[in-house]
Amino acid sequence: MSPRVLPVLPERPLPGHAVCLDLRTSGTYDSDDAVRAALDAPQPGGERRFLVVDEADRLVAHQLLYERLSSYGPAHVVCLAVGARGDRTLSRSLTLRPPAAGVLWVFDSTEDGVPGEAVLRPLVDVLSTPEVFDAVLRALGEVVHGVAVPAVRVLEHDLTDEARARAWRQAVEGLTGPDVPAGSVSAEQVPGALALLLDEGVPRSLSGHQWLPPQGRAGSRLTACDEAVGEAVEGFHRVRGPAGLLTGAGRAVDLPADIERVTEELDRFRTAVAEAFGAAGGTRLTAEHRGVLRDRGVELPELPREISRAGIVPALRDLTHDLIGKGLPLRSVAARLSALSARTEPVGSSARLARLDAICGPERLRRLGAHHPFTAGGSRPAAFAVTGLLALLAGVWPVLGWGLGPAVGVLAAGLAHLMLRRRPNRSPDGRIDGGGATGAAPRLFGGLLGGLVGAGLGQFLGLPVWAGAVAATVSVAAVVLLALRDWTRAVDDWWARADPEEAWRILREIQALVVTTAVHDWLFAEVRHHCSAGAGAVAGLLRGLAETADAHGQPYAARKTRKTDGPEAGPPPVGETGTASWSWEDWRDDADDWGSGPEAWGDGPEAWGDGAEEDLWSGSAQEPRADRTAAQEPPPFPSPDPGDGADGPPPLSVPAPGWLERRYGDGGPALVDTLVGDLVAGTVLILDRCWAGIERDPGALARAGHEQRLTELLDETRLRLERDVAASPPPRYEGLRDPDALTSLAAFTDRSDRPDAARLTGVAADAVALLLLAEDDPGRTVALCGPEHLRLLSHDPMAARQVRFVPEAMRRGAAGDDIWRGTAEDVVWTGAGRHAGILRLVPLRADVVHTVRAEEAGEP
Repeated sequence: MSPRVLPVLPERPLPGHAVCLDLRTSGTYDSDDAVRAALDAPQPGGERRFLVVDEADRLVAHQLLYERLSSYGPAHVVCLAVGARGDRTLSRSLTLRPPAAGVLWVFDSTEDGVPGEAVLRPLVDVLSTPEVFDAVLRALGEVVHGVAVPAVRVLEHDLTDEARARAWRQAVEGLTGPDVPAGSVSAEQVPGALALLLDEGVPRSLSGHQWLPPQGRAGSRLTACDEAVGEAVEGFHRVRGPAGLLTGAGRAVDLPADIERVTEELDRFRTAVAEAFGAAGGTRLTAEHRGVLRDRGVELPELPREISRAGIVPALRDLTHDLIGKGLPLRSVAARLSALSARTEPVGSSARLARLDAICGPERLRRLGAHHPFTAGGSRPAAFAVTGLLALLAGVWPVLGWGLGPAVGVLAAGLAHLMLRRRPNRSPDGRIDGGGATGAAPRLFGGLLGGLVGAGLGQFLGLPVWAGAVAATVSVAAVVLLALRDWTRAVDDWWARADPEEAWRILREIQALVVTTAVHDWLFAEVRHHCSAGAGAVAGLLRGLAETADAHGQPYAARKTRKTDGPEAGPPPVGETGTASWSWEDWRDDADDWGSGPEAWGDGPEAWGDGAEEDLWSGSAQEPRADRTAAQEPPPFPSPDPGDGADGPPPLSVPAPGWLERRYGDGGPALVDTLVGDLVAGTVLILDRCWAGIERDPGALARAGHEQRLTELLDETRLRLERDVAASPPPRYEGLRDPDALTSLAAFTDRSDRPDAARLTGVAADAVALLLLAEDDPGRTVALCGPEHLRLLSHDPMAARQVRFVPEAMRRGAAGDDIWRGTAEDVVWTGAGRHAGILRLVPLRADVVHTVRAEEAGEP
């Protein structure tokens, strides 16, 4: 077989999987470095498993290398010894004896059209699974010498390249989402600590605070204005009643002057508030700002207990988690956070001046101080008619009616003239006079005319004295009562048009504005700045992560560029140690990059040009059939960049060995949702690292590190998509800064509950169940040796050991329970992988295996 160029494979095994070490290339690299690289590979739980691929005739020479694998503690080793066709005996050291080690002897028996390494690759994939590794190691401990020749039958369930590309593209799109506008955010949509910054309310603990103390500049102006309005209202109530018209009670009242004073005091109060708004601003409330505000009459308390700078980032974290928990993609979450950042950004109290002008601007002050005329008596024709009628009624008294009728008209005109003289819009000294009209003349003429007509009518009718007296009394009373009614209505009408009490409403609005400004622009300034900066930082981080996901999540061939100077570039560079960059994605069942030299890699544009790389991800590929044969399998799914910048050759499609049956699906209904869930859970864990940095300084958030971790997350998720169609859960993250913060997202961060394989691949597990339910027939497996080696095997049927293995994902789900009923109890259910089948371990004759003691072993 061709030698490998990399000793340790894969570079990034799944957690718990055995670390693969290839010792067949000892001549091209430093053995110590190779073993050190294997020992440095992380293995959880103290369980150290090593799957070593070695040449059968070098096992003794590599004794020290095997011993070093246990230098960090007890280790379990399964050696896959590759023998030549002419080998008839196997020598191994004591280090490779059970129970800690065992040897699987595989002969170079290349099938027609199937490269030898294509036989090894799926076998290593199966053996590196921890459950299969342990079961094989136990089985080797039960056979003679702990050495056996494997006979296998394996089924592989996987996706077509088109289905895998489509699922990956949809998963990345589900994580990132489309670009959306910032939109808006309300107090009902955010946690309580952030709602205080949005609704412009006042915390309950500050509800009784006196923001404008009376002894301060603004407070004294407020008090003076309030007193002026109170005096004006008191004067109005003294003027509007009968006493204001018929007595001298209203002579000392100067309502125009009071209203003028109200306007002046309101203007002074507005000016004081405007000066305070303009003097104190910025994003932080300092002691100097407090002093400036105190000089201008604004007293600020300490920050209330309901909100603090320390509580903003946890609230932002909860909001982000809540939005992600609702299924919003990264860009939609970033849009919500951007809207929150814009809403909470402190703009300074100077921005409130426009609102102050709207509340109490020059136009409103001019309208408040305007002079309004005083009008009383209603319509003039109506006043003429009513007064004439009342005078006529008084004139029906015989003889006396000639004097009483006209007298009623004179009385009505006199009361109208009195209303004019005592009108409330005129100062007692006449300095301010808004003018007025009360209709005295129509009343006088109407009364005289009506009185004379009434006197003539009374003389004609000759009414008794008592009737005339009653009519005269009713007439006089009616004139007086109507005059009082007109006076009261006129005073109320004038007061409503002047509306000095509006100053009280203006004062309340200005006070509310002062409180809002004091709380949100001064007291909460630093908190708002921290919230705005934090929300903006998280929004920017999420957008950066989305861009990274879009860029890194693109199809491999579309985003990868070869680092060459021209189309005639040769194979990828090899380091000084002779090792080339390689990852698990190169360890594919349907690719062959094991050749050496330019012939194997392809040389020039014939190997790389003409769109060969693009064809790997071509969307125009024909729809694969479920029953396609091994020779018609689709090209392999391209993998992410290995990470060190070196490019590998394009994977080549090769047929599978006869013992491997491949079944391809177009993706199940749960595949995309599972991938999106894994990516979302990983992104939440990535964000867990950023909150402490945002708490310290949102502006100094280093996005590059988080984007690099997202790249690693994408690589890891794509790796699991490659390995077992994402049937295995993501590795558990143990470094949570605040595990309690993710309790509400347990459904997203806990990815241990996985769908069954059929819902992921779209391939039913019936064939696997039938294989396992079949009788124990050795003929169903294919021995990995040639016919000439059969005489080396033990012919005792009871000496062989058998390992049946099936991924746990294939039996999960209600639909799969029935088909597994009756399967053998010795089935090994693996946590990951896409292979299921039977691994039969056939021992060798006792005289074939030789154990070499330490003193006989040579140097590696």
